Amino acid sequence: MANTRQTRKRARQNETQRQHNAALRSRMRTFIKSVERAIRAGDKEAARSAYQAAVPIIDKTANKGVIHRNKAARHKSRLNERLRAM
Repeated sequence: MANTRQTRKRARQNETQRQHNAALRSRMRTFIKSVERAIRAGDKEAARSAYQAAVPIIDKTANKGVIHRNKAARHKSRLNERLRAM
């Protein structure tokens, strides 16, 4: 356990930041799943609009450093590839 005031504060800050990052990651995954759900349903318009909503969320998650920018690019590329294959 943390012994000094400084390390106790860092532990508190780390926990707050961990929860914030988890929320951002969860939100990104939810948007990705909505695109995948629309693709599976075969609804091209819904899939396109869900993709357009998901891209800024994926980019924001990468810009905040929660995920790597290459991972964001990979998600967007794979979703777009599946969307165009419909």
